[in-house]
Amino acid sequence: MLRALRQGTIQVAFDIETEAATIETLMRRYNDVPMSLADACLVRLSELNPDSRVFTLDRDFTRYRRHGRHIIPLLAPW
Repeated sequence: MLRALRQGTIQVAFDIETEAATIETLMRRYNDVPMSLADACLVRLSELNPDSRVFTLDRDFTRYRRHGRHIIPLLAPW
């Protein structure tokens, strides 16, 4: 996968600097979990791509919400 990123086969269209304020808001909202930066980025990506599903092994994603109240569609083994 990293090779595909280096070669430009896969592109990640996510600018963490642009999304920093929203990510910070998410991390504050879920500070009781606590939400990691990686989790906050995935939640934000799911908000930006509403037809997406998040693949995770992390049960914390059952608590996280898109736009504060919408369940995030997950692909999870449980």
